[in-house]
Amino acid sequence: MRTLARALGLLIVMTVLTGLVYPLVVTAIAQIAFPREANGSLIERDGHVVGSSLIGQPFDDPKLFWSRPSATTPQPDNAASSGASNQGPTNPALIEAVKARARALKAADPGNTAPVPVDLVTTSGSGLDPHISPAAALWQVPRIARAHGLPEKAVRELVRRHTEGRQLGVLGEPRVNVLELNSTLTSLR
Repeated sequence: MRTLARALGLLIVMTVLTGLVYPLVVTAIAQIAFPREANGSLIERDGHVVGSSLIGQPFDDPKLFWSRPSATTPQPDNAASSGASNQGPTNPALIEAVKARARALKAADPGNTAPVPVDLVTTSGSGLDPHISPAAALWQVPRIARAHGLPEKAVRELVRRHTEGRQLGVLGEPRVNVLELNSTLTSLR
């Protein structure tokens, strides 16, 4: 009986420590040290949350920059269904999907004769990537400039200002957060 009482006492103490105290301490530290990240890295416009800088969103309006294609189902950029298509580079279904996406992009901007950047026709590993490469953003500049009646140079400058460098100067590749770029672009209207 004595062993059972000790075990039960230890269970209660550990439950309080690991189930209440530890999560509350970590939450408090996060809210003090990293409040934006602790609250989901949300982006607001006109007092309304428009999304998170960590989760991609589908954009199909010709006046906006378009994100990477998403492999999530049943709808694009479904955070509840993160995952890749798992199709290898020689898979005929992937090859056809890439060709179809490239045709759709060319049809949306027939005057753009530059090669379509790979990240505009392939999905990311998670299917939720909020970023595109600077090349993918710059490829879309002529369409965006025409749609807004802006000089291409001004739109290129907007892309440049929203280009994030490598983390710690060496990790990853330069990238552009599409939601943040589009939020700035729509605020110019």
